Amino acid sequence: EDRPAWVTPSRWQRVRAIYQRFGNSPLWLEGRGLQERATALLEAIHAAPDHALDTAAYPVSAIEGVVNTKRLSDDASAGTLADADVLLTSAYVAYAADMLTGQVDPKTVSQAWFIAALPQELDSAIVRGIEGPDMKATLAAMAPHDPDYNRLKEAYARYRRVATAGGWPIVGATRDSGAAAMLHARLASEFEFDTSNAARAVDRATNGAAANGHVKTGAADAHITELVRQLQQRYGLEPTGRLNDATLAALNVSAAERAQQVGANLERHRWLPRYLGSRYIYVNVPSFVATAYDSGRKVLEMKVVVGEEFEGKVTPVFSDSMETVVFRPYWNVTPDIQKKEIAPKVARDPGYLARNNMEYWKDKGVTRIRQKPGEKNSLGLVKFLFPNDFNIYLHDTPAKALFEQTDRAASHGCIRVEKPAELAEWVLGWPPEKVQEWMHAERDNRGVRVPQKIPVYIVYFTVYTRDGQLHFGDDVYGRDEKLKDAVIANGGPD
Repeated sequence: EDRPAWVTPSRWQRVRAIYQRFGNSPLWLEGRGLQERATALLEAIHAAPDHALDTAAYPVSAIEGVVNTKRLSDDASAGTLADADVLLTSAYVAYAADMLTGQVDPKTVSQAWFIAALPQELDSAIVRGIEGPDMKATLAAMAPHDPDYNRLKEAYARYRRVATAGGWPIVGATRDSGAAAMLHARLASEFEFDTSNAARAVDRATNGAAANGHVKTGAADAHITELVRQLQQRYGLEPTGRLNDATLAALNVSAAERAQQVGANLERHRWLPRYLGSRYIYVNVPSFVATAYDSGRKVLEMKVVVGEEFEGKVTPVFSDSMETVVFRPYWNVTPDIQKKEIAPKVARDPGYLARNNMEYWKDKGVTRIRQKPGEKNSLGLVKFLFPNDFNIYLHDTPAKALFEQTDRAASHGCIRVEKPAELAEWVLGWPPEKVQEWMHAERDNRGVRVPQKIPVYIVYFTVYTRDGQLHFGDDVYGRDEKLKDAVIANGGPD
């Protein structure tokens, strides 16, 4: 049979492989009627836009026509029956691929995303669904089910509802009574469906507002200030409680635009493997936070400093396994940094290397520069290696003041961690005193193998949850717009 125009070649190949696996038997027909699994598939496709998935390319009308018939006529030809079955199988494969691996290829929208989708996982999930007794449960299980995804899906629905209802009011910089009432309305809209302290603060502020909707001074004003502070925390801004330019800009992004941003991050979740492991490290670049998980529980969280927004310094999205912890490491200056940054300084100032505890050394016959171990070493007293093609690793730093900044994109690409000793304790299973001994001993550059390799995921989510609450991070590398445009261009909800 010829490939339907709406089915991509790779998906058509999967359709053909499925029929070959099941002896070219019908997969959706039972006698002269349809199995219940066809109804489950149609329901899942109808619900797909709630996940910010585009179903415009699916032949929904044709699928509905087949499903709603329930029983095919007795005079239906073998070709008609085969066409109906192939239609449903093709739609099933398309839905599974969209939900399990995403609709947009990250390589086409400049995401620097190198966590590859695994075709074998997709294929096995498709086959399990055909073999399983409950298609509805199978289709539901294809969506990511981590708490972050579910919270983003709820937020996506909420922002779309607000946008459909006309959006929220524009907030001005003045603090007269009318502007204060507008601010209150905007904050109430932001936290209307929230369960956080900010939502409770909305109630208090509402009770303290004047009958005409204007905000009184005193207690109600204090509550509004607290709301502004919590909103600033939600949007990754300095939590001052004051209406500065950055806060006003965040407030006045439309609900429709927020929905698009959330939708783009739902798509990013679909690019991740469904199972990250029982014990892993998760670094989200836009939130500037690293989190360690053990058996599904968050056991350690810390601020991080990531790559600057310059060519060659951005931190890519990838995953690999941590193998080694190195105490009191050398910093082997990369050839690029040596050429562009260190060499010009040495040319201007011959004493630069000595003052910075650096030296020349030979690496396979090539003269390189490295910084000797110690308290002032740029890698601090410990680094965490997970060998990868990008030469990225986690490490300590002597520049502790950077962790107090809101915007922490300041490295050459590697990731500086706020709590290196605690991370070493968790990774190695060592007591604190042993880690401190190795960090401060006179013996340098000692590597210790991790007892069991630990997956490390470097990800890029500009909308995420922390402690169950929604947050918007800084799109530090400007990757949202191309992805949002691709989702909308695909016919996704806007």
